[in-house]
Amino acid sequence: MTVVFLCIGAAKAGTSWLHRQLASHPECHFRSLKELHYFNAIDTGHLNRELDKHRHVHAQMLARLAEGRRISDDMAARMTDRAQWLDVLESKTEDQDAYLRYLNAGAGDAKVVGELTPAYALLSEDRLRNMSQMAPDVRFLFLMRDPVERLWSHIRMMAGRRDPDGIVTARRCNNIFNRVLSGEEDQIVRRSDYAATLTKITRAIPGKKLLIEVFENMTAGDGYKGLCSFLGVKAMPIDPTTVHAGQALAMSDEQRYAAEKWLQPQYEAAAEVLGRMPSAWTWKG
Repeated sequence: MTVVFLCIGAAKAGTSWLHRQLASHPECHFRSLKELHYFNAIDTGHLNRELDKHRHVHAQMLARLAEGRRISDDMAARMTDRAQWLDVLESKTEDQDAYLRYLNAGAGDAKVVGELTPAYALLSEDRLRNMSQMAPDVRFLFLMRDPVERLWSHIRMMAGRRDPDGIVTARRCNNIFNRVLSGEEDQIVRRSDYAATLTKITRAIPGKKLLIEVFENMTAGDGYKGLCSFLGVKAMPIDPTTVHAGQALAMSDEQRYAAEKWLQPQYEAAAEVLGRMPSAWTWKG
């Protein structure tokens, strides 16, 4: 029986790195489109927006080909996968069977198929419970990262996106940081809330189908080996190279102190679920 694996977060917690490891695993089959955003698009009424987004990107790639420009093997794979994903989205309604057929297309005798969409961590308890029942064997991973490091990475990413030239500046980061602490940056605030997410997913997903792990243990511990065991596949050597590290910019001591104070409940919630405070995390209580 094929395992359907869903990594549901957290954002900026190494999910792109994990996708690369699993996509290269000989017993796994992961399409080149890492984040499908299918279930959050359904629940927010944004399926049309997802469809338009993928149509636009696909049209750009077709235009490149029409101009005689070369594309890499990776880009060619994304074109093929996106064309097939467009077929799923074209119905503009929820179709879990079509979703599962997409994940399984080309899987051969792979033991595991799936996707990694961190935004699924924001889904409702009812939706997560429904997802856990859409196939005979659905397994979930919630991957955490040191809350302060995750927060600062998220802030830097948003600062780059909001800058006209894509530059991450200390001033813009500080402005976003202050808005986060005052509750004005809803998406960043919600994705920082490990406590609420852990409460929700442990209620929605049967314990044997849920793995909670930290990214630091994936790359410098036995976390990836544990994930492979959880999925029922052979542990393989990892590629430790960072993915999407973003532009470097250090936090000030004042920012770190304020962030640790604001995120204290998240450290405590994670430690309670894991049974320990991860040794690589910076918070000392």
